[in-house]
Amino acid sequence: MSPRVLLTAVVFTTALVGASAPLFAQSLGDVARKEEARRQALKEPAKVYTNKDLGSVAPAPPVPPPGATKPPSPPADAKDAEKDKDKTPVKDQAYWGGKVKELQAQADRDQTYADAMQSRINSLTADFTARDDPAQRALISSDRQKAVAELGRLKLAIVKDKKALADLQEEARRAGVPAGWLR
Repeated sequence: MSPRVLLTAVVFTTALVGASAPLFAQSLGDVARKEEARRQALKEPAKVYTNKDLGSVAPAPPVPPPGATKPPSPPADAKDAEKDKDKTPVKDQAYWGGKVKELQAQADRDQTYADAMQSRINSLTADFTARDDPAQRALISSDRQKAVAELGRLKLAIVKDKKALADLQEEARRAGVPAGWLR
């Protein structure tokens, strides 16, 4: 395992353990008394902003999806159409290497998140068994169910990442790309 992945796993584990520490809440009456005192301490009412205060803003141009290039403008004649066809990305060593690194980085990221999520599930399970209060157990159980659902989503993403990597390697093989370009 690379040091970066190990460091990420340690950070997530530390954050998850810290988040699972017992929490002590104030009663609703205490919160209401504090809010009432805070409101009485205010000298003047807060400024209310309306749409008139904001003015008008020109709409932003649409954002292209990641990896997309600038949409081609309609060609004026056949000569311009011929030039637009030549603007397809060149599939050289940098292209293939970049695609492989991008897909591998996504797979590694999803695997790291899945490992951290499994650690969180284990922590919540231990916390659940250590609690006697039904209300706390219900909250922990709810959090654990969400974590299990997220882990399931991450496992599907990992499978998709591996398939995308295999598909890219197959595409490269069919295109006659040297194996060294995919490293």
